[in-house]
This record gives sequence, structure tokens and C-alpha cells, in this order.
Amino acid sequence: MAMLLVLPILLLIIFGYAANFSVDSIATAAVGPRADVVAANIPDFFDITEVDPSGDASTAETLLQDNVVDVAVDTSTQPPTAYVDGSSLFTAQAAVSVLGRLGGGITVDVLYNPDLITAWVMVPALTGLILMFIGTVVTSIGLVRERENGTLEQLAVMPLSPTSVVFGKITPYFILASLDMVVVTVLGIVLFDVPFNGNPALFALGAALFLLVVLGIGVFISTVSQTTGQAIQLAFFFLLPQILLSGMIFPLEAIPWGVRWISYLLPLTYYTMIAQGVMLRGADLASLWAPFLILSVMAVLAFGGATLRFRRDLAPEASARSSRSGGDT
Repeated sequence: MAMLLVLPILLLIIFGYAANFSVDSIATAAVGPRADVVAANIPDFFDITEVDPSGDASTAETLLQDNVVDVAVDTSTQPPTAYVDGSSLFTAQAAVSVLGRLGGGITVDVLYNPDLITAWVMVPALTGLILMFIGTVVTSIGLVRERENGTLEQLAVMPLSPTSVVFGKITPYFILASLDMVVVTVLGIVLFDVPFNGNPALFALGAALFLLVVLGIGVFISTVSQTTGQAIQLAFFFLLPQILLSGMIFPLEAIPWGVRWISYLLPLTYYTMIAQGVMLRGADLASLWAPFLILSVMAVLAFGGATLRFRRDLAPEASARSSRSGGDT
């Protein structure tokens, strides 16, 4: 009934409001000695959020690398140079189009994705999609099948804490998803020439945090599902918003705030920020601390909820068996 009633309404709302590739406003910075003049005369399409008359080209590039703005105009050159963040594909395309209509009064320089290649932006996000699929669908189905076969309940009579059982069960899925992430990332670099400009260790840390979140959610789904079909349905309801609202397909800037707030509740949104930031912009932890912190909090909440559900479902069964065993003795 949920699939029949809720899913069509969900699709209508998402595609009606969120399915939008048009960007109406772009966060922009103006640096250099004529920053105030440019800020006053630039088209309204560019939302001036930073004005730094003492800045230069290095300042502009830093603002883009830290994802503070999507466009930075350097007025220390003649004519002024507009640096565009190519890792935000649709925003960059819109910015280049508008700047191109200004004629020769400004030079456009696209950074991090000079040719605005779609694969360069999609491959980092696709690694997250693969991790999410394994972490939610495969994990929840595997654990529900163990419950249906009775093997999961056998752990209740063993001297193991619920936390130990949860971590033990997700370890194989964690290893499998990590291997898949490495394979997809390497293939993306080899087949599509996607650059890797950042620190691999930082990328791995972000992927590990994201994987812990989705594995925790997968375990939680398995604890509230009685059958494999229920697990698949719940996982699907979790996956659909992630794909459509995380910024992987539709730019967050183009999603109305009435729907966009949902995007900031989704773990794939923050993994995409980390993956694109590290791989394309070469961003460091100082630039990406916010998504790292949010994923860490999500991981704690997801595993906390999964552990509590596991304890509530299996601990009573363990107590009942222990009581029966003591009575028989």
C-alpha cells in the first residue's frame, strides 16, 4: 500500500519541484582593486557574497577551492578574469553562458573541470551511490534472510553484546563496499580521465564515514523488517530521495527551499561534497570539515539506532531462553 500510495505522490513532488537544471542565482566574489565597481555593475544573476579589494587571483582560487563561491571575479587583471568552479557542472554552465554574453569585457577561466565534462562530476558521486546500494539494500536483505533462517537469533544466546554483533555483521559488507569503491574510482580515473587532485587518505576517510552511515541504516532497516520484501521496499524509499535530492543529478541551487531542506538530511549530499571536493578541487579538511562532522554525527545516530533496535528485538529472546534454561536446571 505504501508503494501504491506514497511513491506516486513522492515522485510527483520530487520531479515537480526538484527536477530542475536551471540555476537562477550564483554565489559570486569580487576581488582586486576594482572589486567594488565590478560588484556594483555585474548582472543580478551573480549574487555578490564576498568583496575583497585587497585580494588577487590566489584569493579567488582559494574561495573556489573552499566552495565559498561558485564564481570569483579577479579585477587585478585587464580585462577582469572570472574564475568559475567547474566541479559544480550546471552552475558553471550557466555562469559561462551569462559571462559569454558580456562580450570581451571579461575573461572566463573554468577551474577543476575546464571542458565541463559530465563524467568528471558524476564519477565521484557514483562511488557514493554504489556504497549506498551495498550499505542499505544488500546489508538489509542479507540480515533479514538470516533472521528468516533463524541464524540471527542464535546469536542472542551467545555471550556477545548487541554492538559486537552489529559490527561483526557489517564487517563483510564494509570490506566488499570498500573494494567496489576502489574499483569504481580507479576505473573512472582510467576510462574517463577523471582527475584526483586531493589527498587519497582524506577521500578514504570520507568514504568510510559515509559507509558507516549507510551500513547503520541498512542494519536498522533489517531490524524493522520481517521479510525480504519489506526490507527491499524500505531500502527503496530511502534510496530514491538520495539519488534525486543529493545534488548528484539536479544542482542543489536549483531546488526550491521547500524541498531543498530534505537534501541536507541525506548522507549522500555530504559524501558528494567530500568526493567532488577532494577529487576535483583538491580541497583539504579545513575546507570540508562541515560535511565530515555531519557524516560523523549521522554515523553515531545510525549505529546507535540500529544497536538499540537489535537489543530490543533479540535481548528479550535471549532472556527468555536463559530463564527456560535456568528453570530446567
